[in-house]
Amino acid sequence: MTAAASVRTSPRVDPLASRLPVTVITGFLGSGKTTLLRRLLRHPGMDRAAVIINEFGDVALDHELVAASSEQMTLLSNGCLCCTLRTDLQETLRELFVKRRAGEVIDFDRVFVETTGLADPIPVLHTLQTDGLLSAQYRLNGVVTLVDAVNGSEQLDTMPEATKQAAVADRLVITKTDIADGETVGRLQQRLEAMNPFALITTAVDGELDPTLLDNIGPQSVAARSQELGRWLNAVQPESRHAEEGGYLRRRIAPVTGAHDAAIHAFCLWFDQPFTWDGLNAALQALTSLRGPDLLRVKGIVHVAGERGPVVLQGAQHVFHPPVTLEGGQDTDPRSRIIFIVRNITRESIEALFAAVGALGNSKGT
Repeated sequence: MTAAASVRTSPRVDPLASRLPVTVITGFLGSGKTTLLRRLLRHPGMDRAAVIINEFGDVALDHELVAASSEQMTLLSNGCLCCTLRTDLQETLRELFVKRRAGEVIDFDRVFVETTGLADPIPVLHTLQTDGLLSAQYRLNGVVTLVDAVNGSEQLDTMPEATKQAAVADRLVITKTDIADGETVGRLQQRLEAMNPFALITTAVDGELDPTLLDNIGPQSVAARSQELGRWLNAVQPESRHAEEGGYLRRRIAPVTGAHDAAIHAFCLWFDQPFTWDGLNAALQALTSLRGPDLLRVKGIVHVAGERGPVVLQGAQHVFHPPVTLEGGQDTDPRSRIIFIVRNITRESIEALFAAVGALGNSKGT
């Protein structure tokens, strides 16, 4: 099994504690990423952020924020640090942490990464998940995708990058709602809900957004992370599992209209019996080997035989986070639930794969 697809038990210490949260801000060209960052950095409590932007970004941060700068790093007047991405993200994050530890830059307490408008955000997720040195110091907070209310529907129709950015998001922010009519905004929101029914959707006018919406996507404790996952899982009404089998969730996510997002599907699989580690790893390895590029996001809480509590499972394409075991009592449902956001993969094919590898012994997914 490849290391990327493998999951294993984790130590009893909280593996999220003391790691610096990294929030990825993405969105298609002109969606307002820099405007949102500019506004965020003016909020109280955001004065110790490090911002990594690509030098080919849409526009630079406001000159009024800039107090002093070097070739690569800029100290903003509110105390934040802005770093221009001129090499790869791994090197930039390592350099920032080394300088932070040496006292050469501010003691930043979070990192925002602004991607370019045409960027695929998943490689950024992979960077944080597969680099052992980085993952000891940083943790992924989440993906925030901005969608332009005026041009968003057309971009989703014609640009596969825009569709993927929306499909992998933990938070979706519809921008420019002040210059788009309400009917257009409503249709766009319905479309985004169909593509990614598990992301929290909000709106922002001229970049104004409550920073707490971005601050607690992936909190600094295992218990708090389970709460965010619980929000995802509640989106499919776990008490109505058999109603979902009858088409409840499919009807909810079916009304898509674009050529690209028509290929995006979201569904939840339920398993009554606990997994074995070997079976779970075999299923994930097979799935990622066969369909990794189309496995956009996976989130779930699974029960594994012999573990003291349920295990948090998260991944994107062929890379999965190291698993986190929740303490007993944090999740009282004995069933495993795994949510998939995929491209051109049927629910039935994933069910068949789990059954074929015998991940649950003699039981089957329901």
